[in-house]
Amino acid sequence: MKRIIKLALLFSIPLIVGFSSGCKKAKHSIVDNEQEETPKIEPKREVLVWVDAQSNIFQNRGRFRDKNDIKVILDSLKIVGVTGLVVDIKHNTGYTLYNSAYTGMLNSWDGYNLPENYVEFMISEAKTRNLNIFLAINTFVWGNGARKRGVVYDEPEFKKYEAILCDENGNRVTSTDFGANAFMNPAAPVVQERALNVIKEIASKFDIDGIVLDYCRYKDINADFSDLSKELFIQFLKDKFNDNDAKYMQFPKDIVSSWKTTNGVLEPSSTGKYYQKWLYFRSSVLKNFMVKARAAVKSVKPNLKLGAYTGAWYNTYYKVGVNWASEDYDPFYDDDLTFSWAYPGYKETGYAEQLDLLMTGNYFKQLMLSDNPATVNLFYHWWSVEGSINGVDYVTKNKMPVYSSLDVGNVPYDNEAEISNSIKYILNRSSGGLMLFDVVHITVPHYNNLKIPLWNAIEKGIKGK
Repeated sequence: MKRIIKLALLFSIPLIVGFSSGCKKAKHSIVDNEQEETPKIEPKREVLVWVDAQSNIFQNRGRFRDKNDIKVILDSLKIVGVTGLVVDIKHNTGYTLYNSAYTGMLNSWDGYNLPENYVEFMISEAKTRNLNIFLAINTFVWGNGARKRGVVYDEPEFKKYEAILCDENGNRVTSTDFGANAFMNPAAPVVQERALNVIKEIASKFDIDGIVLDYCRYKDINADFSDLSKELFIQFLKDKFNDNDAKYMQFPKDIVSSWKTTNGVLEPSSTGKYYQKWLYFRSSVLKNFMVKARAAVKSVKPNLKLGAYTGAWYNTYYKVGVNWASEDYDPFYDDDLTFSWAYPGYKETGYAEQLDLLMTGNYFKQLMLSDNPATVNLFYHWWSVEGSINGVDYVTKNKMPVYSSLDVGNVPYDNEAEISNSIKYILNRSSGGLMLFDVVHITVPHYNNLKIPLWNAIEKGIKGK
């Protein structure tokens, strides 16, 4: 299921990891000053629920294949206090769940069929219940690597722009050869153009509240090391730093000299002279794309909202090339937090100002900083709900409403009260409200840690019972 591997890795990270790259003691005066200077957004108490296509339609226990079942679930969501839906309509195959001019349509998977006019039906039923509705896409994923099915397998010309990853030995391989889904190179103009066309198509085709970009990122720290990225990086160094010798670099050795695997995660073992500028370059690629995405949406419908989903762990999110902070936040010159990967000018890549809303995955079992003796005296701690919300507010400068998000299925909660308490806390803290991932975890006991329906836990949290 979506993000389950990432979560497994996340919960295996020792608590101390958060300290070395961005935790802050509560007594520091800069924290108080920053809070006073940053305009606050009053919490809206909105509650959105994510509806993942694969989990809810294309697997055996999913309940979004039958329209009557869908109606019952939407009625139940409304009753417990949910105010909106985020419906995934572009599958990891790259196919959409509607008839698109820019890709194929996914009508079935493993023998499970998409309901007729699914997207139109979901929009209509949401509006009938006065639920807001956002449509989400897997932005830079265009093929299912496990099944070898999707756009990259159908279109050899497009596959040429598949992301190139370094393996542990420094060999360059495609994302699917690496055993992953087919991530594309976000820097490739062809890839960007196709994604933007899909975004504009959705904006014009459907009467919705907004579009949410998921997987709008690089595959990981070991991507993209293609020849195209090398060319673009050399040009970036020339334009930004007047580096006319960059064309003589040893690629990719001058970026990452060697790799290692730690706890199943591939990461640089030693880095070269261009490593930090490389991180700057990748982040600028995604910032520039987000500028284009905003322009694309607003050109069709000026009032349509553009959103994005990211992880809430800013201290390591640079590994996927994303800087979801505000342009007003500078991780290089921050004396309050320490980010050794940042380079002068990196703040220019912040894209918070391009968004109308941001969803951050605060997928942590620990709720309050005081719940653990190791974090009780901290203000920022990227691996707890309270600490990560503090961090998100700090780096985004409240430039847009933030929906802090809970994974109610994969996080190993011990009881319903832990879920309810996390919901209550977020609704009183987060400027936009709450996003719950995913509806399948609520409706199908098999897909949550407690193995029970989660309706009561959700309702108690939302309504403060």
